[in-house]
Amino acid sequence: MRHQNIVILTGAGISAESGLSTFREEGGLWDRHRIEDVATPEGFVRDPDLVHEFYSTRRRQLKTASPNPAHIALGRLQREHGGQVSIVTQNVDDLHERGGASDVIHMHGELKKLRCGACHRVHVWDGVCATDTPCPACHAKALRPHVVWFGEMPFDMDRIMALLADCDLFMSIGTSGQVYPAAGFVSEVRQIGHAHTVEINLEPSDGASLFAERRHGPAGTLVPAYVEEILKGEPS
Repeated sequence: MRHQNIVILTGAGISAESGLSTFREEGGLWDRHRIEDVATPEGFVRDPDLVHEFYSTRRRQLKTASPNPAHIALGRLQREHGGQVSIVTQNVDDLHERGGASDVIHMHGELKKLRCGACHRVHVWDGVCATDTPCPACHAKALRPHVVWFGEMPFDMDRIMALLADCDLFMSIGTSGQVYPAAGFVSEVRQIGHAHTVEINLEPSDGASLFAERRHGPAGTLVPAYVEEILKGEPS
């Protein structure tokens, strides 16, 4: 087996091919709202009704999206690869799971979950939430989206850094290379020095020159092809 431990970082680009808006897409959902208003703790304090409406709308839109061939290929890689395949995503959607992946690390949280500011419990949530929606556990009206906003610490960073330290293949798919700490993962891997690094992106990211291998084009085409190469290189 050529690669024993594979770590895959995915960003908004992989889900854009399923019809979900990215931060920088003109005319998309994010283009109609200031990030400061809907994706910061301060924005939530200023106008929680707006923030809840924004994320309720995103949950409704997620129901209309389906995993694309890139999501499905990564799920297949997890199932068929003989070693460890860890998926770390910046995306808050559930398209990886619906594409067949398991134990996905959502470093920026999950759209279909809410967190209570009073009892701190996390709840699976698939519908509308408003400021007067009570917590299912403690009944306090203190629910917020279980997503990491700008200025907050991403989830599971200790686990992610341990996986990066042990990987021998690091893939970055559909990321801009502008959002940290994820944009710095390739540098972390390079410092260790024993892993091959691959960028798969529609166009070169800001950190493209840091990768040993770069493949640019639609993830829905390039990811299945690369997964096929990995699996064909392993003994049956």
